[in-house]
Amino acid sequence: MRLGTRRSALALAQTEQVAKVLRDNGHDVEIVEVVTQGDRSAEALQQMGGTGVFVTELRDQLRRGDVDLAVHSLKDLPTTPADDLVVAAVPWRADPRDALVTRDGLRLDQLAAGSRVGTGSPRRAAQLRGLGFDLDVVPIRGNVDTRLRKVADGDYDAVVVAAAGLARLGRLDEASELLDPGQMLPAPGQGALAVECRAVDTELATALGKLLDDPLSRAAVTAERTLLAALEAGCSAPVGALADIGLDESGNDELYLRAVVVAVDGSRAVRLSTTGPLADGERLGQRLAADLLDAGAASLIGETSP
Repeated sequence: MRLGTRRSALALAQTEQVAKVLRDNGHDVEIVEVVTQGDRSAEALQQMGGTGVFVTELRDQLRRGDVDLAVHSLKDLPTTPADDLVVAAVPWRADPRDALVTRDGLRLDQLAAGSRVGTGSPRRAAQLRGLGFDLDVVPIRGNVDTRLRKVADGDYDAVVVAAAGLARLGRLDEASELLDPGQMLPAPGQGALAVECRAVDTELATALGKLLDDPLSRAAVTAERTLLAALEAGCSAPVGALADIGLDESGNDELYLRAVVVAVDGSRAVRLSTTGPLADGERLGQRLAADLLDAGAASLIGETSP
């Protein structure tokens, strides 16, 4: 199997996790490294078009047959389905939370007013501004190593990155704090991977699903990404969502879906939640998106950065 991935250290680390499962089950796997538009450019994601900048080249190679499958960070995938491709597996999801990394090990509420906090995510930036800590939230690009080095060198007082990324790189102990979703809701699908192949390769898709798919993780991210799609918001919009799995009163699995849409300056937010059966992820996502729009979320999604 030729397995396509971005060339970054994080992408290679998470791809190796998938490759190990396949190899342990008797498959010969060759990893093919691909440089995407998002890797080549230092522009902000919004300026590059946001959605799809880290996956387009990988998908093109799939379509051409240069690779047989690809591993993506699920939050990077556009929510609009590609008819000729299929997400054959959503492996077990890592911690979806955001992580704060500071130079002195300080928590978010311990940072001094005016502290320079870097993030490349409009969602994180908007929620940070809305917390009322009077932080100087500034853009940052680059891989995880680059971002952490800029904190160590004093260019930034802190950065916010995905906890799952730190964990996959073996650097989770560098996090000063894992941010509670009550403060900072993650991106829809954050912490999850998507293993994608061509829709016509039905035998491969079935094999990948049996070996790699985690039904609980898939149910949760389906609810989150359905909400994002129903809001007609891309991965660069200030939208956070998280579906937790618990038990209802009868002891059956239940989804607890919460979401927030935030003004880019943090001044306003629409925050709602809903619950329902595990199998109703799509319906829950659509219903909560409709409730958010009824509460005024549409005006916040269309705003531009301050």
